[in-house]
Amino acid sequence: MKSKWLTGVLILSLAINAGVLVSMEYHYYISASDRSSAPCPLSPGDSHLYQSLGLSDAQLSKMEPLAQKFHGRLAELWALMEEKKETLIALLQKDSDPASIENLRKEMAGIQDEIQREVITHIIEMKKILDAKQQQRLFDLMKQSRAIGQSPWSQNNGGK
Repeated sequence: MKSKWLTGVLILSLAINAGVLVSMEYHYYISASDRSSAPCPLSPGDSHLYQSLGLSDAQLSKMEPLAQKFHGRLAELWALMEEKKETLIALLQKDSDPASIENLRKEMAGIQDEIQREVITHIIEMKKILDAKQQQRLFDLMKQSRAIGQSPWSQNNGGK
């Protein structure tokens, strides 16, 4: 019974944290296809948050290394989280001792915390490049995304 309770709490925690973070990223960086803007310099052919903010070429050149670093780090953390999820499933399947499961849960919570820190740091770094009007647009888009309740899972894209 305790194992089912831990699993339920873990799944709820993962869903909430991942949903909020990935939804923001997904909405801004991937699902902007309804915007008529130039393609992203990092993902040719895709619309991108940066163009919807109306960034100048100088701003884009500053933003590109930030985005590359950010997306690279998130990819590392998501890959690590996927490994931990597989380990968790294996532990739960074997009816492992609760201490092992709790230790793994704490590791996963630490990864979630790191993802949140990376997102927040990225937004703060972006703000340094944006002018006041662009910052307002960024936060309006974030609020709009939150109000719409965008979820990466509702797009059937596997959480990417």
